[in-house]
Amino acid sequence: MKSSLSILIIFFVASISFSQTNAFYNVRTFGAKGDGKTLDTDAVNKTIDAASSKGGGTVFFPAGTYLCFSIRLKSNITIYIDNGATILAADPTVHKGKYDQWEPNEFDMYQDFGHSHWKNSLMWGIGIENLAIIGQGKIDGQGLSRRSPGPRRPRSVGETPTSMANNVSPLGETSPLTEMDGIGTKAIALKLSRNITLKDFTIFRAGHFGVLATGVDNLTIDNLRVDTNRDGFDIDSCRNVRISNSYVNTPNDDAIVLKSSFALGYPRATENVTITNSQVSGFDLGTMLDATFKTTQEFAPDKDRVTGRIKLGTESNGGFKNIAISNINFVHCRGFAIETVDGGNIEDITVSNLTMRDITTAPIFIRLGKRQRGPEDTPVANVRRIIIDNVVVSGAHHEYASIIAGLVERPIQDVRLSNIRIHYNGGGTKADAERDIPENEKNYPEPSMFGITPAYGFYVRHVHGITFNNIEVTFEKDDARPAFFLDDVKNAEFFGTNAELVRDVKMFVLRDVWDFSSSQSRGRDDVKIAIAERREF
Repeated sequence: MKSSLSILIIFFVASISFSQTNAFYNVRTFGAKGDGKTLDTDAVNKTIDAASSKGGGTVFFPAGTYLCFSIRLKSNITIYIDNGATILAADPTVHKGKYDQWEPNEFDMYQDFGHSHWKNSLMWGIGIENLAIIGQGKIDGQGLSRRSPGPRRPRSVGETPTSMANNVSPLGETSPLTEMDGIGTKAIALKLSRNITLKDFTIFRAGHFGVLATGVDNLTIDNLRVDTNRDGFDIDSCRNVRISNSYVNTPNDDAIVLKSSFALGYPRATENVTITNSQVSGFDLGTMLDATFKTTQEFAPDKDRVTGRIKLGTESNGGFKNIAISNINFVHCRGFAIETVDGGNIEDITVSNLTMRDITTAPIFIRLGKRQRGPEDTPVANVRRIIIDNVVVSGAHHEYASIIAGLVERPIQDVRLSNIRIHYNGGGTKADAERDIPENEKNYPEPSMFGITPAYGFYVRHVHGITFNNIEVTFEKDDARPAFFLDDVKNAEFFGTNAELVRDVKMFVLRDVWDFSSSQSRGRDDVKIAIAERREF
């Protein structure tokens, strides 16, 4: 009892001292009601200003619902959202107010509207440092829009999915930029900032982006729960990033996506990134948070099946370097994607320990294209030095094999795949196996860009240097396609690679392949081939 009393006295004295240093700022002290009806925007921003004027401190949201338009983040501030506290995004059509006006960006023709602006957000900061948003509370983007009017420059035919032709976004908008005035599209947006920590809170229905970080260095995202109607985390042109221990559910767009757009007015690589110990999914909106995990939704707004994945790209002007991804569960979503189509190189990527279940498109998709959405004379990219190891997949969609596809003039280089087990749904036909695949070099990169692949396991085209080690592919229903189709490939090595086959269907189809070898496969002789214009075996 004496010990407990001493602890209480110490805590009380410490609390007095803490308060006297003005390091702790309760938003209710500055006029916030927290009743979910009164607009608390001014009170919250006054609280942040008060803390900032004293050099920083903790802005505290106690239990309650705080209805807000734009909250302006500043340096040396910790936003603490307590258990039972919700920051609720106001709706301009319902509440009297607007989100901060999106700032002009002369480079917004090179990426979608959402990537080009930051102030039109529930919470935003530009040029800040030493910010943390923490706590067990929630950010609810109820009043945010998931709209995007698209880039100013009209897209050319083939540049985007058919659902996005003629400058129509995935959600069908053709609105001019002025129609975005007063509308908020992001839960948290940060630009050209450093030393940022986001930890422990929940984000629900966050508009276009749950978190958009552009040109942010030393960013930590840990133990977040995100269940939203478009992108979860967009990490754009950032360095030194760690994402860990998070659940991100996004049936209508990507869950965790690395980008390197031209939004800053120059190409900047996203580099030195770790993504680990997390789950991505495409469950129906809200059903990850309430743990019902429903799967009634079949398609995302781009007309492909539900999204919810980890992806590098599509915006890829600056490229990606030194990326390590490990210990990730993919559930009811698209597979893992590495894409560069706007001129930025992808180099030195390691991916390990992935489990995938109910995968709605290709389990693994690596694409080098040349959409070249960027300034004139932007060079074609390189993709090289990629390692993918320890992957197990079940219930993979039957139409698309795993795809690794470069360009005739710029092949993908040095890809190493090992310890991979993929069980496809199967059902491919002989007609599918005989399909010629279009190049579609300027198309928006998705597995569906090629149509049904002529192999059920892996389709590899325009690649120099690829190794398959301890790979096995199987199917649930009979599939009349070969397991592996290689087209314009040099230096391909298969070790201990096995595949389920129906009668009279070959394991390998080679077309314009140089220096091929296969060894230690069950029930198959070792093979070495110097040149194969066309060969099946």
